[in-house]
Amino acid sequence: MASKLATQLLDLLFPPRCVFCRKLLPSGEVNICPSCRRHLPYTTDETAIQYGNAFSRCVSPLFYQEDVKTSFHRFKFSGYSGYAVCYSALMTEWIHRYFADEFELITWVPLSKKRKKKRGYDQSMLLAKAIGSALSCPVVPLLQKREDRPPQSSLQGTKARFANAAGAYVVSAPQYVSGKRILLVDDIVTTGATLSECARQLRAEGAADVLCVTIARGAPLYTEKNV
Repeated sequence: MASKLATQLLDLLFPPRCVFCRKLLPSGEVNICPSCRRHLPYTTDETAIQYGNAFSRCVSPLFYQEDVKTSFHRFKFSGYSGYAVCYSALMTEWIHRYFADEFELITWVPLSKKRKKKRGYDQSMLLAKAIGSALSCPVVPLLQKREDRPPQSSLQGTKARFANAAGAYVVSAPQYVSGKRILLVDDIVTTGATLSECARQLRAEGAADVLCVTIARGAPLYTEKNV
């Protein structure tokens, strides 16, 4: 009873808003308002899956545009870490559609220690843990970022992004990798440079397969074959 009263009081003081458009949520709605639930830029069977070199496939439920982009910026840069609950639910739904029973272990693309300390949390780790909980699948920190580098979003061009990602990650727990089918979680995929580099490192340690999932996709995915 006390918990319910506390929740009601919080709702009065801080009414729940849509994760995407920030409008007040109608009674009974959770995280996403009815309008956004209908009109978000969802991917379809033709656009949900992208292919890479080191990873087999990457699935994303949304396109990185409009309210999705501004929502993500709040999540990543303004302390709205709770958005991971909403995002991971969408990601899990798309995983069920396209990757059912194709992996046995979940990991994520990690931040550098410097950037994690500044931000206060690793957004991809939050997503991975929420997905793992929903799927009852183990989540293991397999990767480490070796050094802080410029954000991929600050770079222009596919070649620059692949060069920036090259050698940036190392497998920190190789004993869990060999022979495993791994789901690699990140927030946004644009060129696929970061996912490709992380997947390459996992493959080098003997991973049987690497699948990827992100909350949103940007431009069409390029691989090194056409860079």
